[in-house]
Amino acid sequence: MTRSHRTASPGAFGGLLAEAHAALPGIVALRRSIHRFPELGSHLPRTQQAVLEALAGLGLDVAAGSRLSSVTATLEGGRPGPAVLLRADMDALPVAEDSGLDFASEVPGAMHACGHDTHTAMLVGGARLLAARRSRLAGRVVFMFQPAEESGGGAQQMIDEGVLETADGGGVAAAFALHVTTRFESGTFHLRPGPTFAASDRLQVTVRGRGGHASTPHRALDPVPVACEIVQALQTMVTRTVDIFDPAVVTIASIHAGTTGNVIPETAEIHGTFRTLSPAARQLVRDNITRVARHVAAAHGAEADVTLTEGYPPVVNDAAGTAALYDTAAALLGPDRVHHLAEPFMGAEDFSYVLQRVPGTMAFLGARPPGVPAADAPDCHSNRVVFDEAALATGAALHAAAALRVCLPDG
Repeated sequence: MTRSHRTASPGAFGGLLAEAHAALPGIVALRRSIHRFPELGSHLPRTQQAVLEALAGLGLDVAAGSRLSSVTATLEGGRPGPAVLLRADMDALPVAEDSGLDFASEVPGAMHACGHDTHTAMLVGGARLLAARRSRLAGRVVFMFQPAEESGGGAQQMIDEGVLETADGGGVAAAFALHVTTRFESGTFHLRPGPTFAASDRLQVTVRGRGGHASTPHRALDPVPVACEIVQALQTMVTRTVDIFDPAVVTIASIHAGTTGNVIPETAEIHGTFRTLSPAARQLVRDNITRVARHVAAAHGAEADVTLTEGYPPVVNDAAGTAALYDTAAALLGPDRVHHLAEPFMGAEDFSYVLQRVPGTMAFLGARPPGVPAADAPDCHSNRVVFDEAALATGAALHAAAALRVCLPDG
């Protein structure tokens, strides 16, 4: 979103939040039905069907994906104008739920632990609010319901299938997405220009030594202490070679070696992730991981094979459009409920692929249950996370306002 887009006046949002609150029971019902039956990855037939049924009767041009269980719905306005894309992800996580909710997952080993069920329900709510304003819209709104965010890059797959293309050939001019979190008070809106989510890449280091009997380590070349030194050296590498104002995170989450207590293994494997916010930091960390691992291994007479797998790029919000969206949200919610996000989140999000092609914003919606201190509230990816459903009305209204800002220029 850029300043070149016309901006709707605050009066354009009159009644929007009240309508969203009136629609909250239906939004919550959809969220709970999706939450009970979470689906993983790119094949989400039950979730896709729930979305298709929820959108029926709104007069949208609806298409289901061919490669994955996506839904793309387009709302044509009453006048020509720009196209705005609103996105929600739909996939769950392979997590066994322990939230205590009476609508908890009924699928063993799967849970909507990242709030994608809330994202989907809020976007359906936003679609209903915008459909009621169809005749006043100048342009079109594209609703992007996306599988495979947690893995598989579903956003890129939907781009490949044409989600950013429009019937008039003009393409999408602006994009918006929300992510719930319990880090913030329920119903508050948090955003920042520039990098907001990090790039996420994977690392694997295989240390190759020489196996032997545990009683005579001098006759072998033990890869285990070498792997341990590599882990420590990688942490020192981050603190001593990476600019703290262009941060990076390297986390080793898994080490595997050996099969029993009296055999020195031939190899030790290290698996982890590294997160960065800029192309320069990303390349620096890639180069340094390889150098450190190989040279630490060589210092012990061992070898290290390093495999680095590129993941999602960083989410970079358009500066001018984010500033305008801040003003829009303040007009909708009141300035006390809209906040500048002080620092990026080092998690990753494949909405980054959309923002590489379209100026736009990804923002956070606070959904911490009332009365729960921030330090005590499990957040996304926890098997105990609970979101305040009252915030979903705010999210639906924010989706609608983000589109109206661009497609309702006369207020």
